[in-house]
Amino acid sequence: MGSFLNPGTIEFEEALNSEIYIDKSGLIEITNAVLRTQQKFMCISRPRRFGKSMAANMLSAYYDRSVNSEHLFRHLRIHGIPSFQEHLNQYDVIKINMQDFLSSTHSVHEMLKKLQKYLIFDLQEQYPHVRLRDETDFVQVMKDVFSYTKCPFIILIDEWDCLFREYREDKEAQRQYLDFLRNWLKDKSYIALAYMTGILPIKKYGTHSALNMFTEYSMTDPGDLAEFFGFTESEVATLCQKYSMNFDEAKAWYNGYQLISHSKASDHAYSMYSPKSVVESMLRHKFGPYWNQTETYEALKVYIQMNMDGLKDSIIEMLAGSNVPVNTETFSNDMTTFASKDDVLTLLVHLGYLTYHSTTESVAIPNREVSKEYVNAISTMDWPEVIRSIQASRELLNALWRQNSDAVAAGIDQAHQEISILQYNDENSLSCTISLAFYFAREYYTIVWELPSGKGFADLCFLPRKSHIDKPAAVIELKWEQSAEGSIEQIRRQQYIQSLKDYHGNLLLVGINYDRKTKKHTCKIEKLTYPIG
Repeated sequence: MGSFLNPGTIEFEEALNSEIYIDKSGLIEITNAVLRTQQKFMCISRPRRFGKSMAANMLSAYYDRSVNSEHLFRHLRIHGIPSFQEHLNQYDVIKINMQDFLSSTHSVHEMLKKLQKYLIFDLQEQYPHVRLRDETDFVQVMKDVFSYTKCPFIILIDEWDCLFREYREDKEAQRQYLDFLRNWLKDKSYIALAYMTGILPIKKYGTHSALNMFTEYSMTDPGDLAEFFGFTESEVATLCQKYSMNFDEAKAWYNGYQLISHSKASDHAYSMYSPKSVVESMLRHKFGPYWNQTETYEALKVYIQMNMDGLKDSIIEMLAGSNVPVNTETFSNDMTTFASKDDVLTLLVHLGYLTYHSTTESVAIPNREVSKEYVNAISTMDWPEVIRSIQASRELLNALWRQNSDAVAAGIDQAHQEISILQYNDENSLSCTISLAFYFAREYYTIVWELPSGKGFADLCFLPRKSHIDKPAAVIELKWEQSAEGSIEQIRRQQYIQSLKDYHGNLLLVGINYDRKTKKHTCKIEKLTYPIG
């Protein structure tokens, strides 16, 4: 057993011994299927603290031929899969965390030299009887060892993209690194599987990638690996039940990463949760911004303050709850090359600050936890009008609860004046203002746009989560140059409230209208008590 060659099972055992362990061993069935095939190169990119290292540790423990690890998998999903026994502990595994080598050196040349030296050391120690043609040539040493053992290698590289995050501007260093990886891995018969994990997809140069043999699985296209990108909704629901935590609150805080898994049988949509946040909230028995604590909001601030090509407008729209169209195909897979706001938004998807909806090709802020991070970042930027609107939303929500129509109308007027980007053209731009003005409502409500109800769709509905059932629900109808009273009448005429027939508690009917001549909003609020039959 070496430090990097066949490192054993200790790290995987620590995961199994933890109070919360979610079985993701089904990943092994997928990697087994591509062993010694042209699809044996896999690059998996997803945000920090989304379980990348844990997956690499599991694969290492499974394939490592220096140990017998069957007992570790006896109660896991993979144990009953036909390929389990065939590949269990049958390969030489090289597992490295590239960040360790980068952090302990001062240049890419020094990093790669140290990496090769340490790996050669492990190979020579494990196989002292192998005659080496050139013990200083790392690739040749790998070839000679494979020629002797006839046992191919499983290569596991964690944090593969760290150099692109720390040497952001050094194009030559990036090229050296990619050239090394290509020379080590591409077209080499000693490779049974190369599995790389990181935050960024593989860097592109011009029209091609230096590592074009890899199949990429990312937050914009997870392939058939979506369920392994985090915790699924059913897994979180089970944890909430076990730890007596409110599932609706968990959804509000941590849900929102929508991934579509593509397979031969069918496509499947997953609502993915950040493992770090869910585990911390369960163990501490308290919901909070745990994922964000692993990196300061400064990382987000760097990108959203660029404001290239209307980026600020898009951020405000997403804070208001809207989706923003995006073209992810122009992204160069680095942290410095931005041709348009689409490239910035795509990077934020890979960093976990946005979620990508592949069916609509749009992005959105995924959940309350991440939304707080935007507010933290914006509070230190030159966007005072946005922060004033968000801060004022507390009082606006209180005015709604008090049924103070005039105060609600005045609050929305103020939000519209503050955010100059929200120039009204139609009811869609009106709805964006309303949502941002009521930003604080997310503390208490599940907010549903175009709730199917009665004979049509209610524009906006505030549904109190179970932990806030003392708050009234609200059905909001928006009008453009008509009347607030007409909005209330439409709610009744179209029977929007019928969709809430099982709701118990107070319900507010809210009509809001905007008059372009006066440039003012009017509001009317009526109160009902449920159930109504």
